[in-house]
Amino acid sequence: MPNLQPPEQRPEQRRGQRLLFLALLFGVLLNFPLLGAFSLDARVVGIPVLYLYVLAVWVALVALTGWLVKGIKN
Repeated sequence: MPNLQPPEQRPEQRRGQRLLFLALLFGVLLNFPLLGAFSLDARVVGIPVLYLYVLAVWVALVALTGWLVKGIKN
């Protein structure tokens, strides 16, 4: 039987849109202007601020991607 839901209501369609948005968001977060803002000589617990920023963004990317993929499965 065909799926009678409108395209914007299909879970797999929404998942694809959310993952695309997430990829674009993290592309912006890991682009030069924001990386340049965190490129300081300061350190937090002996670790450069830029490294902590990149690590935090990467962990958030992995966590959000996992949450989106796992949370939408039936």
